[in-house]
Amino acid sequence: MKPMIHARNSAKKYGGEAEEYLPIHDFIDSSASTLADVRHRAILHSTFGCFIVEKVFGTYFLNSDDIEVQVRDVAEDHIIEDLGQIPTVERWLQGMKIEPWMTYATKEKDYEARIHDLTDTPHPTTVLPGLMPGHMVFSNPRYPSMLSS
Repeated sequence: MKPMIHARNSAKKYGGEAEEYLPIHDFIDSSASTLADVRHRAILHSTFGCFIVEKVFGTYFLNSDDIEVQVRDVAEDHIIEDLGQIPTVERWLQGMKIEPWMTYATKEKDYEARIHDLTDTPHPTTVLPGLMPGHMVFSNPRYPSMLSS
């Protein structure tokens, strides 16, 4: 589904104008600019993607109908409209083969050792405390809490 269709759905559900929601939906679908098939959705169409969208656009915004809209709700609606569910990153990546370049292994034995470590040892969940300023280079007065450089 195209971002403007998502935006129209958001405006119908939460009030305001579609253009107010378009930056959120454009951002969620922005990974299509690097991979023009459904696999692009593995980047932001997930539970983690909802977290990132909130970090970029803030927890909520006030639309033109003076209604407080939760950004996470808008992101979740987008993902459910596209996939019928909100998958975890783990689910997206579960079939991904681990390649040598992913481990920075320089020798075959290093690669085998790292693959063993990655597949046989439980790893703690990495927590992202927040995005670093300077990584997002856009701003919008409607979303005052957006990160910007």
